[in-house]
Amino acid sequence: MTSAFPAEDRYDRMPVRRAGNSGLDLPTVSLGLWQNFGDATPIDRQREIIHHAFDRGITHLDLANNYGPPIGAAEENLGTLLAKDLRALRDELVITTKAGYRAGPGPYGEGGSRKYLLSSLDASLRRLGLDHVDIFYSHRYDPSTPLTETLGALRTAVDSGRARYAGISSYSAQRTREALAVADQLGLRLSVHQPSYSMINRWIEHPGPAGESLLDVAGEAGLGLVVFSPLAQGMLTDRYLDGVPADSRGAKGASLKAEYLTTANLDRIRSLNAIAERRGQTLAQLAVSWVLRDPRVTTALVGASSVAQLDDTLATLDAQTLTPAELAEIDRYARDGGVNLWGARSSDL
Repeated sequence: MTSAFPAEDRYDRMPVRRAGNSGLDLPTVSLGLWQNFGDATPIDRQREIIHHAFDRGITHLDLANNYGPPIGAAEENLGTLLAKDLRALRDELVITTKAGYRAGPGPYGEGGSRKYLLSSLDASLRRLGLDHVDIFYSHRYDPSTPLTETLGALRTAVDSGRARYAGISSYSAQRTREALAVADQLGLRLSVHQPSYSMINRWIEHPGPAGESLLDVAGEAGLGLVVFSPLAQGMLTDRYLDGVPADSRGAKGASLKAEYLTTANLDRIRSLNAIAERRGQTLAQLAVSWVLRDPRVTTALVGASSVAQLDDTLATLDAQTLTPAELAEIDRYARDGGVNLWGARSSDL
């Protein structure tokens, strides 16, 4: 928002998709607050990005209890912006959060236990200054905790009014099937699944032990897919076409590990960039167009460090649909690059 009021045309250019068999519509591009919304980013820049996103029809803001830095800061900062700027618009927003990964010390600082999930949700609500979130996720599959307990905590979150919908994140096809069965026994409706997915991280397409992929399971069960990291943590942008900049996420080796930037991966990324250029797109725009090609995908969850970067991504919405010939050419280079950061901690379990 460039003024005290949101843009009147905010819903005119942003198409929405229904999240599976639920009644929830989400914008085809959503804003994730994993990176760039902790205390290292000035609050005025965060405000500018979130206001602009809302003006462009992005009503879905995605968080987790451990987003920062420091842990919890992204929720606190959004809470500040909600209180100052967006309180009257709360009912237009879909605000989501998650718990599962490490967010505190000791045995109750991570996992899938009832104690951790519900105490984390309460802490998230305090930081956000809200009485409910719209979606509360189990952030990862926890093999040390029975699914009846994890999903029972999600049911309590919904039944108590602290969450409108329940979801899971980074569960494999097999674990998703198991979670759906347990949820059915508990009388819980799982509405959404949030997996990583990109042209170089295609794990949700691969058949599991039962011969079905996560895409298959989600489509059959009516789970909306909120796919995150469609730009492969920045690899599918122009950032690494000429090497690894010293100030880049790849050079710092945090969420984007230096070993992901292999010669083979970078060669394929350059080939995908050539396809994007022929289409009149940036590589980032092609990457988002590609994940949205599948109707089982409800929304592409993207990050942004500036308004300009967000606008570049949103230009995807103006692109022509990928043709069968283009999709076939993309498939020559869109190969798994060993970049699923969340595999060993959830989706491979």
